[in-house]
Amino acid sequence: MKPVHHATTLRRAPVQRRSAERLTRILDACADLLDEIGYDALSTRDVAQRAGVPIGSVYRFFGNKRAMADALAERNLERYLERVGRRLADTGREGGWRAATDAMLDEYLDMKRTAPGFSLIDFGNQIPVGARRAEPNHRVAARLTDLLSGYLDREPDDDLRRRFLIAVETADTLVHLAFRMDPAGDEKIVGETRGLLRTYLESALD
Repeated sequence: MKPVHHATTLRRAPVQRRSAERLTRILDACADLLDEIGYDALSTRDVAQRAGVPIGSVYRFFGNKRAMADALAERNLERYLERVGRRLADTGREGGWRAATDAMLDEYLDMKRTAPGFSLIDFGNQIPVGARRAEPNHRVAARLTDLLSGYLDREPDDDLRRRFLIAVETADTLVHLAFRMDPAGDEKIVGETRGLLRTYLESALD
């Protein structure tokens, strides 16, 4: 497993392998506990105990549980993008943009269903907002637009970036609705989401 790529939430980035492995254990423990007890009940002491590390090891990386949740969200985003990238590489360009956007939605749904802690903290629920363009869905949309553009071998223009931001915001809202309706994700709402995204992106990508 890779350590967090974005060090903004870390007090100190891991340098040695042992330190990186300890950080991974801490974030894994945080994710598991989020599913079991939720964010409000989460404590750094609980995480340290679950990870099997001294409490000082947690504070070496994070000032509080908010920063720890931020780092988990950052890791979730990197893992999601890696999964989508592998899926696109396996699909090949003959699948076109529809296959690419299906892959993006499918991998997000799969992580919602299987990745520990993801149902509460996916890519940005806990990430500090900061500047307007640093808002979570702006960053997610920008990274996905770049992935899609590379896959299609085309230069992303402002129109495509705007459309993809709207698509990501829309999918985010509807997927959360699907999982409120059904813990496994309401299939009818997921189907409507897929169709809506295809219709909206069609004029920009065909």
